[in-house]
Amino acid sequence: MTTGSGARNIVLVHGAFVDGSSWRAVYDLLTGDGYHVAVVQNPTLSLSGDVAATRQVIDAQDGRVVLVGHSYGGAVITEAGVHDKVAALVYIAAFAPDEGESVRALGGDPDAPGSPIVPVSEGFWCQDRAKFHDSFGADLPAADAVFMADSQVPWGADAMAGRVTHPAWRGKPTWYLIATEDRMIPSSAQRAMAQRASATTVEVAASHAVYMSQPRAVAALIRRACG
Repeated sequence: MTTGSGARNIVLVHGAFVDGSSWRAVYDLLTGDGYHVAVVQNPTLSLSGDVAATRQVIDAQDGRVVLVGHSYGGAVITEAGVHDKVAALVYIAAFAPDEGESVRALGGDPDAPGSPIVPVSEGFWCQDRAKFHDSFGADLPAADAVFMADSQVPWGADAMAGRVTHPAWRGKPTWYLIATEDRMIPSSAQRAMAQRASATTVEVAASHAVYMSQPRAVAALIRRACG
């Protein structure tokens, strides 16, 4: 079993359509334990831009970092995680691309049959408001899902199609939380990516929004990565 990294700094990276405030419940649990937690606000315009934003936050940390990503944020931490301060990676129902792969190629394609992702303007996508609760967070309170659907951050084509060049999981300890009721990234795809990354893996019966619906399970895995 992979041992913890000994890091006391945690950097949280959100995915597409949401912003960093969606990490609040996990943030509260971890800061309550005495960890220093920073939350990245990704513009989600391009993968390279989001990686740069994440690296700025990592640069600001005093010491070793556990880098955590949800959904599309997994692609961001895969590329940003080669930073010297990053001691471990944690994927929360997230994409974990290999070299040359993009989120679009791994299943985040709005052209896929049944995809809830719809265009909002040239080069930008959101989730269909009417499908948001069911697809993103079926185990969230309906009022929370409505608010999230109405406050979406458009996802840019360059973020969706940006290709990873140096996957950090190939050289750093990795953990992965599989959400077994996920309707955005099938649990079978999550298991395949976790296995490929040789990740220490846990499974939780939750939606894609597991970090919001079951923050204690998410925080528990991050603590294990910290050691």
